[in-house]
Amino acid sequence: MPEHSRQSGAAPALECDVIIVGSGFSGIAMGVELRRAGVESFVILERAAAPGGTWRDNHYPGAACDVPSHLYSYSFEPKADWSRFYAPQQEIRDYLRHCLDKYGLAEKVRYRRQVTAARFDAGRRRWRVTTGSGEAWLARALVLGNGPLSNPARPEIPGLENFAGRIFHSARWEQDWVAADRRVAVIGTGASAIQIVPELAASAANLYVFQRTPSWILPRHDAAIGPYLRSLLAGYPNLHRLYRASIYWRYESRALGFTVHKSLLAPGRWMALQHLRRQVRDPALRRRLTPDYAIGCKRVLLSDDYYPALQRGNVELVTTPIERVTEHGIRVRDDIEYRVDTIVLATGFAATEYLSTIDVRNQEGQRLDEGDGGMPSAYLGITARGFPNLFLLMGPNTGLGHNSMVFMIEAQARYARQGIEKLVARDGVAMDVRADVQRRYQAGLQQRLERSVWNSGCSSWYLKDGRNPVIWPGFTFEYWLKTRRLNPEDYHWKPGAAQAAAKT
Repeated sequence: MPEHSRQSGAAPALECDVIIVGSGFSGIAMGVELRRAGVESFVILERAAAPGGTWRDNHYPGAACDVPSHLYSYSFEPKADWSRFYAPQQEIRDYLRHCLDKYGLAEKVRYRRQVTAARFDAGRRRWRVTTGSGEAWLARALVLGNGPLSNPARPEIPGLENFAGRIFHSARWEQDWVAADRRVAVIGTGASAIQIVPELAASAANLYVFQRTPSWILPRHDAAIGPYLRSLLAGYPNLHRLYRASIYWRYESRALGFTVHKSLLAPGRWMALQHLRRQVRDPALRRRLTPDYAIGCKRVLLSDDYYPALQRGNVELVTTPIERVTEHGIRVRDDIEYRVDTIVLATGFAATEYLSTIDVRNQEGQRLDEGDGGMPSAYLGITARGFPNLFLLMGPNTGLGHNSMVFMIEAQARYARQGIEKLVARDGVAMDVRADVQRRYQAGLQQRLERSVWNSGCSSWYLKDGRNPVIWPGFTFEYWLKTRRLNPEDYHWKPGAAQAAAKT
């Protein structure tokens, strides 16, 4: 259990071995790893009033996963009774709550604790973490599980603040709002928008979809999972594991086109174009929905009902660039104003900026988000040079464009747990990744990214100043192998004052 610190001259603080930030997939995976290792002195600090992370926040109409349900779950807690092939938001949120309860983590979560800052105390080899309420914690290790999809990106459009109607982001959906008989604008045509638009189109009086760049869209083929298949998978665990593995390897094969040779993406491009031709008969509309960049450069989307929704009589696709938001609508560059009473911002997340949401500084005062040359950087996406005893989950260059992030999160949590075990066993020690190790790793990473489809010329949320600090440029099994064992030689192990004195 945490204990009060009596450090002289400091505000009273609670102490524990590990602080985990966030109670989504990352935070829960880390908690399970620690409990398995017998590390019980930890807390999970959650800014909201409930667990779930991304799957708590994104509760907009139609919210669902775009990775097959049976793969989008922990390997240590498989779920055989998913209701659909692509799980809806509420079912994933309930699954996370189930895991929290089953593994005894509910008692570890402290809700409404918005972590605002963290400082490394080099003398005590401790992280001092503070929350928005002024509460302070001290811990040997700090694990950031807040992730890159936790903070909405608000577009820089003149006049947004002057709009007289309702305006909200897809990740901050206002539950008391209904689309029926309203004139609605959706800004954005990415992963959230293609789920929201069909839902709103069914009831809104008018729906205007503002598209800057079209997306490559493949058929989703979603459907309810019948009781027979659910009972079969639940009754035969080995069959369920085989089914899950078949999904994994099918999705894993897509990395060949993304990272090895872009020509291997040609079948996917053909499928996407065929999907567009089948669902959109109007050649003019089809041209406006056809991307002019390589498939995979931006996130490839899945939908069976987005294209049909755009062709409803009450829906209009607007591709003329937005000039400004007015008091009563949105004006585009040809001086046409679309009068609306609600604006939905389906504009994604500040994925390359998420490390800046918490003021994390090392003993020299350097901020974590400054990285190398202002670019987010970490060894294996988990540890960052100059920031001892800090572990990132879903850190820089661990995002995926082809497979399940849960697989990556488990690999990262396992690696972080190995480091934490050593820190707990050797009280007062600081582990800091060697500069040459991180430098070589980053050089190889960026070299691979330059050859990948993500760096083929499009503008996407994966990029920052022309570099890609988001995506993992390889196979997920390759990442699993790299993180399977923590190599102590990759780190400087700095003894605390007491240990240094004992050696003299």
